[in-house]
Amino acid sequence: MREAVFIKQNLRKWHEYEYVISMAETRPADELADIYHDLAADLAFAQTQYPASRTTQYLNNLTLRLHTSIYDNRREKWSRVVRFWTHEVPLAVWDARRALLLSLGLFLLFVAIGFWSSVNDMDFPRLILGDYYVDMTIENIKRGDPAAVYQTGGNTESFLRIALNNVMVSLMAFALGIFTSLGSVYYLMSNGIMVGAFTALFHNEGVMGNAMLAIMLHGTLELSTIVLMGGAGIVMGNGWLFPGTYSRMVSFRRSAKRGLKIVVGTLPVVLCAALIEGYLSRYTHWASSLRLGIIVMSAAFILYYYVYLPYRCSHENEN
Repeated sequence: MREAVFIKQNLRKWHEYEYVISMAETRPADELADIYHDLAADLAFAQTQYPASRTTQYLNNLTLRLHTSIYDNRREKWSRVVRFWTHEVPLAVWDARRALLLSLGLFLLFVAIGFWSSVNDMDFPRLILGDYYVDMTIENIKRGDPAAVYQTGGNTESFLRIALNNVMVSLMAFALGIFTSLGSVYYLMSNGIMVGAFTALFHNEGVMGNAMLAIMLHGTLELSTIVLMGGAGIVMGNGWLFPGTYSRMVSFRRSAKRGLKIVVGTLPVVLCAALIEGYLSRYTHWASSLRLGIIVMSAAFILYYYVYLPYRCSHENEN
């Protein structure tokens, strides 16, 4: 085939490919792959038929540009994912540290209220947890296994049920921030009082120490996510309440985006807590040292990822 005919047949297509390559970051990977294979075929033909022509040089440069775009785009996607977890989430936590500290303080306050109320009124746990749950727990305590409730159902069944429930509750905690930060405060109050009443139930029966080893096996992560999700909701709600120099809607959008990063960064912890509760918390006969070790490792992770790493990332940005 004469070179002029080859160019005439393909020139319009190559110009279209040039435009696509200039927008490579926004184009689907399958489309770029198809174009790359087509260009590579045209280049191979040109190298065979017209090895020293400007057409071959043009196709070689065009193919090289596309190859570079695909490689850089793929590398950027992976580096973006890594950066999200190692920098963006910690920085979002650091920016929201006041809201998160408020969330922690409120949660501990409500836990204390629930605990104190239950210690001084033996019927208070029934009001919060329900008669069935309280009677079942007391029966388990009498049988010598306070945390036997975690042994119901199979491992996988329990994990899936708990994971779905925890994810839905966590997302609800954040979503309540739409109704100003008071919605998330209500979430912290209801969960805090429930946790306080639950722990007081074991305290009143004299088995709190043994029960806490089973509960905190997954509770270390789970209770931390309650605080984090509540804090994310407060961040979003504060954007509506305190817009500052922005319009109320713009402030709300900015705050919702910051809070959502915390939510996404916390969901894996929610699932991990469900995994521990579904598969490990049922083994109440395990040695105390082993269960305590898991609790300590869970606490160390929370402190590292949500306290130390945000502090370090913020100071790296300043430098």
